[in-house]
Amino acid sequence: MAASGDLFFYAIAGFIVGIVLFAKGILWFRLKRLIENTPTSKVRSIAMGLVEVFGKVLPAQGKVLKSPFSGKDCVYYKYTIEQYQKTGKHSSSWVTVRKGDEGVPFHLKDETGSVLVDPTGANVDIPMDFELQSGIGKDPPPIVMGFLKKISYKHDGFLFNKPVRYREYFLATNDSVYIMGTADDNPFVGEAAAKASAEDVMIQKGGGNIYYISDKGEKEILGGLRNKSLLGVFGGAVLSAGCLLIIFISLGLI
Repeated sequence: MAASGDLFFYAIAGFIVGIVLFAKGILWFRLKRLIENTPTSKVRSIAMGLVEVFGKVLPAQGKVLKSPFSGKDCVYYKYTIEQYQKTGKHSSSWVTVRKGDEGVPFHLKDETGSVLVDPTGANVDIPMDFELQSGIGKDPPPIVMGFLKKISYKHDGFLFNKPVRYREYFLATNDSVYIMGTADDNPFVGEAAAKASAEDVMIQKGGGNIYYISDKGEKEILGGLRNKSLLGVFGGAVLSAGCLLIIFISLGLI
């Protein structure tokens, strides 16, 4: 009976995961089609509204951040802190206990000019740049300890350090980036002060529009989105259908 009860609750969880995966698959497919149907604009010819641009990252007026775990100069970073802990009766895995991001406006430059980009609210798809672990007999380095203190996170346990994994992802100067976002007025430049049309424009998150930043090329992005959308739509549908069948059988409806 206990095993049967566990199976029923696992089926409910699997059904929910399948629905979420299916919904994400639809969103990935929508993004893929949008990227395919949106021509890449040169900075000099950017028009207001949803745009697709590609270029290199340059700090805006020297504004840079320090990544939290490696201390690298960057214009955007995101991080995760994971603890290795029990996730079931007989299993353990890494579980995310903290995550966050921070960014400052930066310039995207191509051969025709540069445009200001505010990464706030963007879906930033970049690979991991740095990973570090701490645990029994191994304290985090001072730079990590300083960041943990800043966010009020305790890495140590009652007797021993917890097994913790720190990961960071960042955009640095001269990184090549693809951006799909909304070109709108640049709030940092007055209309009369702009010397060129691109100077009075900032790429940002628009109401209801997709905002996506990646350091991959368009071809690689489309290939990844195709695979994820297929996995999400078909995998999610199969998982939900299978779990729903188990739920019906457990309830005696079939």
